[in-house]
Amino acid sequence: MQVPAPFEYERATSVDHAVSLLEKLGPEARIIAGGHSLLPMMKLRLATPEHLIDINDLADLAYIREEGSEVRIGALARHRDVLESEVLADWFPIFAEAERMIADPVVRNRGTLGGSLCQADPSEDLSAVCTTLNASCVIRGSAGERVVTMEEFHRGPYETAVADGEMLIEVRIPVQAFGSSAYEKVERRAGDWAVVSAGAAVWMDGDAIADARVGLAAVGANTTGIPAISEALRGKAPSEELYAQAGAIAAESCSPVTDLRGSVEYKRHLAAELTKRALRRSVARIIEES
Repeated sequence: MQVPAPFEYERATSVDHAVSLLEKLGPEARIIAGGHSLLPMMKLRLATPEHLIDINDLADLAYIREEGSEVRIGALARHRDVLESEVLADWFPIFAEAERMIADPVVRNRGTLGGSLCQADPSEDLSAVCTTLNASCVIRGSAGERVVTMEEFHRGPYETAVADGEMLIEVRIPVQAFGSSAYEKVERRAGDWAVVSAGAAVWMDGDAIADARVGLAAVGANTTGIPAISEALRGKAPSEELYAQAGAIAAESCSPVTDLRGSVEYKRHLAAELTKRALRRSVARIIEES
């Protein structure tokens, strides 16, 4: 039977209380909300925190709202909240598409955006989505808040910029008119980790692409943004040739490994094909809405 190592349990009543507990209890303390990633690791003794700090009472972190030129999502927003959000559906349809492919309703009812990002799994869907959308992460500690990009937030597999005594409290995503997004994923079975996934976001200026971003998951140590694709597409008219060029850049820029999910060659092929599909559908959505 899989049983976690012994640990102490604390329940935070506010963000400041959670931060103070993290500082008091030290590096062997971990935050828990949904727990769908942490608890299985604890049962396998892959993670052995001495203290768990439960933040499920922090309702002030469970929001999704438009504020100025950004959409802001609290770290405690559940997957179901993200899936059903009208604000996100209006600005970023990529979120709902990714959420429908994450695990099952039980997990989506309890798992959180913050937990997904802080797990820093290279195959994680919402990390790829946030990378695609150029999101920033707000980290709180006793000294105040700091804001980092997704590239800065994920430092390696299962490693983030959140230091001891700090916690992720919010994700901020810039909004821009005349844009849309899409998510493509190949998985071995429904709700599984990606073999490869690709997110795309495109913004148009008339008949030309004003800007575009692509984020990949499961093809390297972190979810991967590809600036070369943005540079190749910017200012160009959408076309199948342009999508193929972007796909080729994606295949060249990623660094997959051969494992039970597929070979390096297969994953590079998927990176190219899924990039093309996501870009094509993003542009089609903009045209439909114009």
